[in-house]
Amino acid sequence: MPQATATLAAPDRSTTPGRGGGSEFTPLLRAVKERGLLERRVGWYARGIAVNLLGLTAVVAGLVLLGPSWWALLLAVPLALLSARIAFVGHDAGHAQITDDRRLGRALQLLHANLLLGMSREWWNDKHNRHHAHPNHLDKDPDVAADILVFARHQAEGRDGLRGWLTRHQAWLFFPLTTLEGIALKVYGFQALFSAEGPFRTRRERLVEGALLLAHVTGYATLLLSTLTPGQALLFALIHQMLLGLHLGMAFAPNHKGMEMPDAHPDSAAWGHLRRQVLTSRNIRGGALTDWFLGGLNYQIEHHLFPSMPRPHLRLAQPVVRAHCRTLGIPYTETGFVESYRQALGHLHEVGEPLRTAA
Repeated sequence: MPQATATLAAPDRSTTPGRGGGSEFTPLLRAVKERGLLERRVGWYARGIAVNLLGLTAVVAGLVLLGPSWWALLLAVPLALLSARIAFVGHDAGHAQITDDRRLGRALQLLHANLLLGMSREWWNDKHNRHHAHPNHLDKDPDVAADILVFARHQAEGRDGLRGWLTRHQAWLFFPLTTLEGIALKVYGFQALFSAEGPFRTRRERLVEGALLLAHVTGYATLLLSTLTPGQALLFALIHQMLLGLHLGMAFAPNHKGMEMPDAHPDSAAWGHLRRQVLTSRNIRGGALTDWFLGGLNYQIEHHLFPSMPRPHLRLAQPVVRAHCRTLGIPYTETGFVESYRQALGHLHEVGEPLRTAA
């Protein structure tokens, strides 16, 4: 298991061998460095974080001013959008995109992940490290491990009862299920906190994370229960968390689903860093609104190749990466917003086909 405190930028390396005994990634890395695209954008992130915090302050003020009014439930919508922005900043901090100061980066991630979002930093880093090291690998990537959803036909074999029903209809159920993701992130964090096999290396790490997670839950409940009636508070929390889960699901769903799976590909043992990341990832076309809504994860190929690259530089790196892939004859997958979901959901539908036929 990777060390939980290791930077998520670890895959940025040029020594991974490619086909033919050389490194296909090295020339691309050199070109990106020459353009200064790996240099940090501290000011850009500082402005974004400030805007997010001001937005959160405005929502809190709105709840206090409106009091126990049903109109206050409308504030759950901007709060969900702001919570997703907070998740994106926590993600970027974990990848050392914001700063190369490890202590500052850790503090920023603890603030955004644990305190503001209620998600364990160490749990997420451990899981995300493994995903970046082996994207879409059924045996090594936790994001495609068989759970409620399955991503390969052999994972669906033998499923019956409720799990079988879920698998048969998983394409249709995908977006409804993502509404639970905001709550699930909190549950997984607390599970890791109390697990003896969790990712925490020291007792101090466990205590710090636990205290911040408890502070989040306490502060969240206190805010809602002190400004709304119990029924309104529960409904507000459900709307907020469900919209947050849906938003995060829309950002993460199309990135790898339906792309190459290395463990099922006969040539994957020869893949270097470049092919492993490019062939398993999908980009989404769009402009500034798409970049904002998806937190830059629409440049999934560039992000996987250069995890520590600041978010605003990903779109600048895209032409360089695309041209390099074209030179090497490596497929570079990029689709429209709607088409990306059609492909991802189509893959989930295909995986469930044997169970639907058997039923």
